[in-house]
Amino acid sequence: MGLLTISEVTKNYQISTRTLRYYEQIGLLQSLKKDGYAYRTYDECSLKRLEQILILRRLRIPLKEIQRVLQSEESKIALNIFQEKIQKLSNEMLALSAIKTVLNQFVIHLRENTEVKMNPKYLSEESILRVIEALPVTKNNLKEDTSMNDLKITDYYLSQLKDVRIVYLAPSLVASIHYVGESPEYDTGNELRKFMIQTNLKEMKPDLRHFGFNHPNGVKPDGTDHGYERWVTIPDNMEVHEPFLKKKFPGGLYAAHMIPMGNFEEWGWLTDWVKNSNEYEPNWGDPDCMNGSMEEHLNYINQYHLSNEEIDKCVQLDLLLPIKPKVKE
Repeated sequence: MGLLTISEVTKNYQISTRTLRYYEQIGLLQSLKKDGYAYRTYDECSLKRLEQILILRRLRIPLKEIQRVLQSEESKIALNIFQEKIQKLSNEMLALSAIKTVLNQFVIHLRENTEVKMNPKYLSEESILRVIEALPVTKNNLKEDTSMNDLKITDYYLSQLKDVRIVYLAPSLVASIHYVGESPEYDTGNELRKFMIQTNLKEMKPDLRHFGFNHPNGVKPDGTDHGYERWVTIPDNMEVHEPFLKKKFPGGLYAAHMIPMGNFEEWGWLTDWVKNSNEYEPNWGDPDCMNGSMEEHLNYINQYHLSNEEIDKCVQLDLLLPIKPKVKE
């Protein structure tokens, strides 16, 4: 296998450039520059590592745990992490089994009494409580010979979002910082942190919100045109100075889905949810700015004083995709 560019890797492995860059940023993956190549490439060793990461992500292993598994030669590290995941899955399966059993009891009761009006007291009948108490400790219906195809099907099913919120963002004034380079997320994050401290923005605007997005989104094979822009909402009468610009955010309607930092593959899940919605459709904006999509750093007002590395360990993001109601035919 020869060297692959970032665009070739994202195409072959069906992941976003943002995800790939983030894996590199946290030290989970490495690219390299070879003589005769003007841009970053990925060799066979890096691609094997990427394949391992993607398999573990399909198994719903968090990124921080994947780092521990792949950066340690001790098999007991992986053993402990996998056992913990199995225990969590067993607990979830037990809970779902209880819900399924109780719902089955409701169905049986209603089928036998279709002519009788629904009685709210039935929801607290002792018979239902006895059903819950009689549940087995655990159930596991997974095949022992689960194949990669089974895993892909499971991953697809689990990737169907069920927690999307519809939110309206009000128009506001923002201070904008924008860099293009090798690490624009890191560089803009440092500048925004300094801006927050120097202006004491936390006291001036305690309801501040922090957004970010790729700008430009990136089209060159080497990824050198990748940029990132951050916004923080500011009071109307506040003046800003270089390298910040004062801009007007028009607001609008968005589909929102929360992720822990690093789960950028879920952008694809959110896009699929909107495309399959019966009520909404994408309201795309500037293609150089993630088509108008944004990432909101939640609880940033209590985190800005931390380093980028510390923020990445605790931050949650809202993925925000612009939408509009579908026109009823």
